[in-house]
Amino acid sequence: MINIVLFGKPGAGKGTQAEFLKEKYNLTHLSTGDIFRFNIKNDTDLGKLAKTFMDKGDLVPDEVTIQMLQSEVDKNPQSAGFLFDGFPRTLTQAAALDKFLESKGQNITATVALEADDDILVARLLERGKTSGRPDDQDEEKIRNRYQEYNEKTAPLMDYYKGQQKFYAVDGIGTIEEVTKRVSKVIDNL
Repeated sequence: MINIVLFGKPGAGKGTQAEFLKEKYNLTHLSTGDIFRFNIKNDTDLGKLAKTFMDKGDLVPDEVTIQMLQSEVDKNPQSAGFLFDGFPRTLTQAAALDKFLESKGQNITATVALEADDDILVARLLERGKTSGRPDDQDEEKIRNRYQEYNEKTAPLMDYYKGQQKFYAVDGIGTIEEVTKRVSKVIDNL
């Protein structure tokens, strides 16, 4: 079983690479954003709980996020592995994910970080913002603020996974095919 955590700043190509990875390696793609939206839209107990925090403008606590993710893993017992996208975001979540996977006789195989220069990514997102309609992709200040938050929150996670010798940085600049080859090479050599 292969369990991959995919890291990358907004615009680094996580969504594009996630599509490729789930197909090539037959992985179940677990995006925390998608999981939140599904649970809220379908009015599940966890969705209702998450919404109470979100309605107040608060971050959803780790325990709720972890429960949602565990529920998704449990729904896919025949999966060849999981691709975690947007999770973990904190050391607490990383430790909880490790503990949960260990209880299933599994572990994180690798974390793959798509790395790219901020200026290139800002240009990419501003271009994407012209067609996506997402307001957070149309304001350079907001984009750079997201990058600052990413740097602050993921740096400890990178060290956490480096300590486990499970961290792999991949150059995220180039054609989709070039980046896909680099990511595949990492996974094929695990």
